[in-house]
Amino acid sequence: MDVLYGVHPVAEALKAGRRRFDHVLVAAERHDDRLASLVAHCKQLGVRVRQEAREHLTQLAGTAAHQGVVAVVRPKELLTIEDLLEAPEPGQARLLLALDGVEDPQNLGALLRVADGAGVDGVIVTERRSAPLSPVAVKASAGAVEHLRIARVVNLVRALEELKDHNIWVIGLDERGETDYDRFDMTGDCVLVMGREGAGLHDLVKRTCDHLLRIPMSGGVSSLNVSTAGAVVLYEAARQRRAKARDAVGHGAAPASKKKQKGLGS
Repeated sequence: MDVLYGVHPVAEALKAGRRRFDHVLVAAERHDDRLASLVAHCKQLGVRVRQEAREHLTQLAGTAAHQGVVAVVRPKELLTIEDLLEAPEPGQARLLLALDGVEDPQNLGALLRVADGAGVDGVIVTERRSAPLSPVAVKASAGAVEHLRIARVVNLVRALEELKDHNIWVIGLDERGETDYDRFDMTGDCVLVMGREGAGLHDLVKRTCDHLLRIPMSGGVSSLNVSTAGAVVLYEAARQRRAKARDAVGHGAAPASKKKQKGLGS
């Protein structure tokens, strides 16, 4: 069984409906509307809720940052690369994210939160030399993990080659890339590949990419943190796709399906 902690991650897991809950523990010392709403949602879904001392929750979560909520759940079911090859909607270009050895769980969680916010259709992670979908990563993602389609692969290069066989462009982000990220057309089927903290993309992964993009830097440092860089490029891709959709509607094409818009702090 896995452990989730924090009000937002547990609430998002309940909302997504993709996890099997065994039970939820809440701190006996906490009493507020936000927790009461979470408990009511659990009861509505038939999930067992039990009050425990905060110290017990800290021991179970392995941290005091649980906000008075800990859930015991079945592990998240991960997909295969073949699952991600299916287009989410007919005629809609796919936007995927591949992570080449991101080892910090906070960075992993932040990237997953960005991926969900930018409308990414699937995320590819590797089995080895990468951060697992741990409670820390889930908490850092603010529950976005629960809404994403995530595939785990043994060999990232082989997975990228398979995507290329299905006419999906492989776009790597590298500080020595030849094209600025905002000058590249990301409105077609593509996968953005992000590398390791500090070291960047592995050489073989870099050679597998069709294009290497860079983020121009004006200050003294040469690159951004991987999760920040991912946010910059993924939201540029999302911006380009929204602009293309608006242009298509302006020329008489059928409007794209509307999603509820959320903003900072929602």
